[in-house]
Amino acid sequence: MNLDNIVIVLCRPEESRNVGAVCRAMANNSIHTLRIVGKKEDFDDTRVRILAIHSAYIWDNAEFFDSITEATADCVCAAGTTRRKGKKRFKLQLPEEFASFADSASENNGKVAVVFGNERTGLTDEETDQCTVGVTIPSSPDFASLNLSHAVQIMCYQLFRTNRNDISGCTPISLERLDKTVESIADSLQEIGFFSVTGRDDMKQFWRTILSRSALSEKEAQYVEHVFTKAAGFSKKRDRMQ
Repeated sequence: MNLDNIVIVLCRPEESRNVGAVCRAMANNSIHTLRIVGKKEDFDDTRVRILAIHSAYIWDNAEFFDSITEATADCVCAAGTTRRKGKKRFKLQLPEEFASFADSASENNGKVAVVFGNERTGLTDEETDQCTVGVTIPSSPDFASLNLSHAVQIMCYQLFRTNRNDISGCTPISLERLDKTVESIADSLQEIGFFSVTGRDDMKQFWRTILSRSALSEKEAQYVEHVFTKAAGFSKKRDRMQ
């Protein structure tokens, strides 16, 4: 596991002390990259540092973004942590299942983001849609809600404890690059009349979710694009011959 490639993303956290406790949980497990969806000026610097203690350097180096999509653009995967199963939500993985994928991707120079929602509301459906996989931490049904820093600690610990002996040597593409492949697929499907009036956005979300779990290399992404482009070309040629 290359922990330098693990990115912790906090989406709209409210409590400054929680951010400090998250920094400490990260440092306990040798994870140092923190990104926050929100504005730095909305947090009380003193309160953050009270709980961060010697891990305040993580807060000092934290980056701030306007959305999860922006915060994870250079990552190969964005794992949204949630305990709710909704109609459009992912099949949720356990932390150890996700760690196995993260191990492979991080060792091959791919950044892996773990996204945590607001303390009160968690990740909304809109925010979950910006992630590519879902992870859930089992807890008692009588009191299922975890403190933000506790959830971060559990996920970071699982990543910290995961080791990998065989490395495939493939560098996964970033989500930003993956979106270009997804757009190419959608364009090809549009050409052959796959979409009637609606459905393009849902299809793009489907391919983004599936392909991100595959950790495509640049060569593989190009091949996927080529297959769909060629299929669209064959379809147009057949239509002209009829």
